[in-house]
Amino acid sequence: MQWGIYIHIPFCWQKCLYCDFASYAGREDDRAAYIEALEKEMRARVPLALERWGAPNTVYLGGGTPTALQTEQMADLLDALVEVLHGAPVEEWTVEANPGTVDLSYLSMLHEKGVNRLSFGVQSFDDALLRRIGRIHTAKQAEQAVRFAKQAGFSNLSLDLMYGLPGQTLPMLQESVEQALALAPTHISIYGLQVEEGTPFAALREQGRLHLPDDEAAEAMYDYMTETLPARGYARYEISNFAQPGFESRHNLSYWQNVPYLGLGAAAHSYLDGRRTENEADLSRYIEDMRRGVSPAREEEPRTRSIAMEEFAFLALRTARGISRKAFLETFGVALESVYAAPIAGMEQKGLLVSEGDRVHLTKQGAKFGNLVFEAFLLDADEQGEKK
Repeated sequence: MQWGIYIHIPFCWQKCLYCDFASYAGREDDRAAYIEALEKEMRARVPLALERWGAPNTVYLGGGTPTALQTEQMADLLDALVEVLHGAPVEEWTVEANPGTVDLSYLSMLHEKGVNRLSFGVQSFDDALLRRIGRIHTAKQAEQAVRFAKQAGFSNLSLDLMYGLPGQTLPMLQESVEQALALAPTHISIYGLQVEEGTPFAALREQGRLHLPDDEAAEAMYDYMTETLPARGYARYEISNFAQPGFESRHNLSYWQNVPYLGLGAAAHSYLDGRRTENEADLSRYIEDMRRGVSPAREEEPRTRSIAMEEFAFLALRTARGISRKAFLETFGVALESVYAAPIAGMEQKGLLVSEGDRVHLTKQGAKFGNLVFEAFLLDADEQGEKK
């Protein structure tokens, strides 16, 4: 059976001004204890999943900044995972990396331990813009990191970029995309800035000091990205993700395709047997839980049938393939149109959805205004979604 493992590393050298993820700047003194706790959770939970489903298809180390760990700490963690997996090969093993935290030696170690995919958080190739959003690396370091990765033996490389950033213009985004393409990654993700509550950017916005591109400028950036990358050989397989043929992120696709995954580490989420859990998010409490032998997993709010249907639809619609009628029927025992006939017809009429054979998927315009489509797929608990 297909399944994946996500491992959360909640450390960063510096917290980005837009970030609301469960991560901590500094706290170097907690890292050894965290790795010990993480390995303990790994040894407790992974064997049960192996017994049931066999070897995982994907492993993903995210954060935070996984490469904020020292070389020896990361090597120990990867060795522990290889040991608990009994050396079984993993089809796709990704590590997120900040270009300012790696060198050739570090990346060579990752490759030697079995990691076969890197995801670099570049965000921009404009140094002034990088400083403005709180990144610790420079454009030159990003270019060097990619060269080091290729020298270390990696052939599957992803770069993250962002648009709609403070003071960013369309020419600035165009230059960053061109510099990214010149490095010939196999995968590019481009995310629009979301100002999340509790972040420094949210505080600046409250003070009237956050100057973002207006809607027209942000839309021009979006249009440029969605037209340029496919024309340059990167197919859009998900709203924010583009890949050369065969280099789609298998791990992230599993999230959108309802595939089970086991989350390890503070604040990590799991989706197993249709149930979602979230690990204790506080770093110190997570470490203490593992010292005491207490499970860090907390049951999320129980999913009703309608919520499960909504999640299925939202996640599938993010991808280029969209919703499979067959998969919906197999999952819920009812036809897709028995639940969503009206939203599908309405969104088709607006040119935001198209129905083709087994699948219902977003049009190009639908991907641009995805939130309108997702809102239409919300269910009333008293309607079809709650019927057995």
